[in-house]
Amino acid sequence: MSRQERVTTSLAGSVSREISARLAPVDAELERRYPGDPGTRQPVHTVYVPGDAFAADTIRSWGDQALTLLDQHAPDAASFAAVLGLADELAGPVYDRVRAKLEREPIEDLRVDFEDGYGARPDAEEDETAARAARLIAAAYEKGTAAPYMGIRMKCMEAPVRDRGIRTLDVFLTGLMEAGPLPDGLVLTLPKVTYPEQVTAMVRLLEAFEMAHGLRPGRIGFEIQIETSQSILATDGTATVARMIQAAEGRATGLHYGTFDYSACLGVSAAHQASDHPAADHAKAIMQVAAAGTGVRVSDGSTNVLPVGPTSKVHDAWRLHYGLTRRALARAYYQGWDMHPGHIPTRYAAVFAFYREGFEQAAARLARYANRAGGDVMDEPATAKALSGYLLRGLDCGALDIAEVARVTGLTRADLESFATPRRADLTISAK
Repeated sequence: MSRQERVTTSLAGSVSREISARLAPVDAELERRYPGDPGTRQPVHTVYVPGDAFAADTIRSWGDQALTLLDQHAPDAASFAAVLGLADELAGPVYDRVRAKLEREPIEDLRVDFEDGYGARPDAEEDETAARAARLIAAAYEKGTAAPYMGIRMKCMEAPVRDRGIRTLDVFLTGLMEAGPLPDGLVLTLPKVTYPEQVTAMVRLLEAFEMAHGLRPGRIGFEIQIETSQSILATDGTATVARMIQAAEGRATGLHYGTFDYSACLGVSAAHQASDHPAADHAKAIMQVAAAGTGVRVSDGSTNVLPVGPTSKVHDAWRLHYGLTRRALARAYYQGWDMHPGHIPTRYAAVFAFYREGFEQAAARLARYANRAGGDVMDEPATAKALSGYLLRGLDCGALDIAEVARVTGLTRADLESFATPRRADLTISAK
């Protein structure tokens, strides 16, 4: 039997109470500014479709075009794996899951574009296109054929196009309201944001719409697109993007990196504008740190190299896109843009390979943590949060099945979610 120690203290209880009183404003500020990840599904990509090209069958058409490209240029698991350099044990599971995903849910997040992909049109034409987008999206949700997330990218808040962007958003949202309640998967994107005041203007705009329709305050959120150098670094040397998150007053859902506008803003020549350029890495690192803990998610940009033409060209484009996607995933950018149906086979291949190749180790490690079984790594609550988040992302996109996760971990999805969203205090206590 160990000796029972005599415990003595020197400080009066009032000391702790006084310190807590002094830190109460900080405690409240932490909760307000850093609520943590929302725990909802994050799509692995966003597909941009010009407003005039968006149709009722766009999602199914993209899936069919992607399947056709696979049939033409990689008709089986072995040929696809050879193109991408997949390990033998991954070839079959990844290929089968990619084809199943393209048949079941080819697009996870779709944005009808009224900005660069649409351009300047007569007002009457853009009005009609926005109303049509609202009608088609509302119908897709009603029929069950919608992507999990859908919405529009309006024009920005800069003076030359501000009124047009506001009107397009109004037409679109009003059309959705006329068709029924706003869909849960509604997502809006505000592009080319340079000053926090432009974010605040978007907040006021959405407040006005919510008041006009009796919606719950804060019901409508939006993504902030980072496409200018000023959105990363302000004239006083501070990180503008951090101020933008606060200017959104809790409505910001994502920060999306705009590869080509941002690169051009810095003077990067067209041949070197890519998501793995050092300038891109710097911008996304700032975005990532600014967003950490706020509940705002970061998305990578896109590649403009399309998988079209002869098989050799398609394979080259696939390898490039696969490599960029894997690189982004390793850097914790779990979402990116896809600009062509030919990009989605390699998007899903990269995502599925990323989660499947690390699944067994992550699941076993989390199981040891949950069972306090020890092992060769001493994990803490923060690591358990990362491990469970990894498994949940794999489940959400279809890379993993709940049965195989349960087999290795002995945990339910609810268990995973409890580890992925721990109380703030838990993260400061090491696992014993």
